[in-house]
Amino acid sequence: MTQAVAVEIVGLALHSPNRREHWGARARRTRYERAAVTHALDGFMPPPLPVVVVLTRIAGGRPLDGDNLQGACKAVRDAVAACLGCDDADPRVTWCYSQDASAGRVMLAPRYVGKVRLADRAVPFVAVRVEIRHAPAEAR
Repeated sequence: MTQAVAVEIVGLALHSPNRREHWGARARRTRYERAAVTHALDGFMPPPLPVVVVLTRIAGGRPLDGDNLQGACKAVRDAVAACLGCDDADPRVTWCYSQDASAGRVMLAPRYVGKVRLADRAVPFVAVRVEIRHAPAEAR
């Protein structure tokens, strides 16, 4: 039997769908999030369907409410479904969402002016954890 898959992808902010941003910026962010998830899951053999997928948003600050959390994870959900070889509305996939506070955790991000690297700066730690496991018989 194929093992469960669990990956943590650092750098995905997963902003609320209520965030005001230009449509082009939103499209770029969505493409980046999908590509990052696809790259992180590349090489893993997911368990056979039916599966339970848990998406955990790891970020400091105020937690998102339930509908905004699902909207923020939409690009990640689409990428995971594509890696599973099915649509995100497939009834054999159960989607679960959660949040984890990362208060006090920071990561170092390089700061550039043009092509010249100045120094690293501390930015709040943001990530998403994707867990895919085989669904137990009673959960189907």
